[in-house]
Amino acid sequence: MLSGVSMKSRWLHLLLLVLLAGLCSAADLSGNWMVSSGTDGLVRSYFNLKQEGARITGTIRATQFYYTITESTGDTDGFKVTGTMQDGKNQRRVVYEGKLVGEELHIGTRRRFDGPLSELVAHRVPAGEGAYPARVPPPALHKVPDNGLAKTPPMGWNSWNKFASRVDDATVREIADAMVSSGMKDAGYVYINIDDTWEGDRDAQGNIQTNKKFPDMKALAAYVHSKGLKLGIYSSPGPNTCAGYEGSYGHEQQDARTYAAWGIDYLKYDWCGARNLYTNEEMHAVYQPMGEALLATGRPIVYSLCQYGLSDVWKWGPEVGGNLWRTTGDIRDSWDSMARIGFGQDELAPWARPGHWNDPDMLEIGNGAMTDTEYKVHMSLWSILAAPLIAGNDLRSMTPSIKEVLMNREVIAIDQDREGKQGKRVSKSGDQEIWVRPLSGGALALGLFNRSAESATMTVTWADIGLKKTPRHLRDLWAHSNVEAHGPTYSTTVPGHGVVLLRAGQ
Repeated sequence: MLSGVSMKSRWLHLLLLVLLAGLCSAADLSGNWMVSSGTDGLVRSYFNLKQEGARITGTIRATQFYYTITESTGDTDGFKVTGTMQDGKNQRRVVYEGKLVGEELHIGTRRRFDGPLSELVAHRVPAGEGAYPARVPPPALHKVPDNGLAKTPPMGWNSWNKFASRVDDATVREIADAMVSSGMKDAGYVYINIDDTWEGDRDAQGNIQTNKKFPDMKALAAYVHSKGLKLGIYSSPGPNTCAGYEGSYGHEQQDARTYAAWGIDYLKYDWCGARNLYTNEEMHAVYQPMGEALLATGRPIVYSLCQYGLSDVWKWGPEVGGNLWRTTGDIRDSWDSMARIGFGQDELAPWARPGHWNDPDMLEIGNGAMTDTEYKVHMSLWSILAAPLIAGNDLRSMTPSIKEVLMNREVIAIDQDREGKQGKRVSKSGDQEIWVRPLSGGALALGLFNRSAESATMTVTWADIGLKKTPRHLRDLWAHSNVEAHGPTYSTTVPGHGVVLLRAGQ
């Protein structure tokens, strides 16, 4: 028989083992963790982890991405997990590092392999919170009726290139004021488009709300309309937008009605989070519900498809009600980015027509990383391409030279030509290219582009561009002067990274 002392020692030993087991259990990484950031904490990332010894499995939902953990090392004192996801034909990977600090999960990733860790603090949340929604099968394909809008390429402004997540109600009002006072409205720019990060949560009925940056979207629309302008907004067919805010997945009709009630005139619809639920081959069908929903509101709302030129969108964009569709990845304010995108549009000319436009992305003119000469190339090329002219700079502080580029009415007239025929490359010799766009009345827009850093003499032979004789009228649209043409050719000096843009007619 055990003595009282021995019995007491045994119970103390057992109690200690239980406490230690409890501490070990508490230190386990297993659970659902959430990090909130962005406006009002509306960007939420979820780490649904399961730890079994030194092995960590689970999923990561971060902004528009949804990863499955495929590799792991370490434990609560310091771990590293690798998440993978299929992004179209490519596999996307992300690596997170972290450790458990009391009841907090300190976790982050590195933008560069050897860069600093962008550490975030996650807290436990109930199981199931933030779970990725179930997939809704895409609808059967059918043609959405034409909305009759955008008979010429849309002209306006978008917040993303300059302001990104910093855009707010006050900024949009000031941009609207500047669009009028600067003369841009009179030059044809109409749309004031709010890009990502305006979104709040949904109410109990599922209606999308704005966040604190935009306290009253309907009042903002009324203000923009009072200036003789139109207001645009942004969403995604996925559960999340690119920046991680609320998308329109499963709420297409509801969101379209909300936009119409607010007075919205333009919707940019970005693929982003939809990639986790659908393949690129299903993109056509996935964009159809919002096209139908916008049309059903009875309000004229331009439908802009933003899906980076995937799945030959130019072939089916009009069938989902689209007025314009992105043909490329995102543009940057650099000569290389602008030139690569702009000069890569040649084969898409057959797909552009009134009401339906190829969109090589927004203008970077005035954002400061290119020269005024390079910005003239940007404006000239986009006009020959019959591309939407959506400015992306700060309209409140434009220099006279930037105003001259954006508001050159002779160049804008090329872009807005009523026949809506996109121009094409007709010749290329080294770094020099000649592009031609047919215009109404039998005229031609002729762009002599010099992609070299050094100036060059360029010559156009009239017969090579389809003219049987020397044009009687030839005008330099940047010099705003008529030029003389004699004989079967015309030669001129084009500056490095520059353009001579001509209008030729008989």
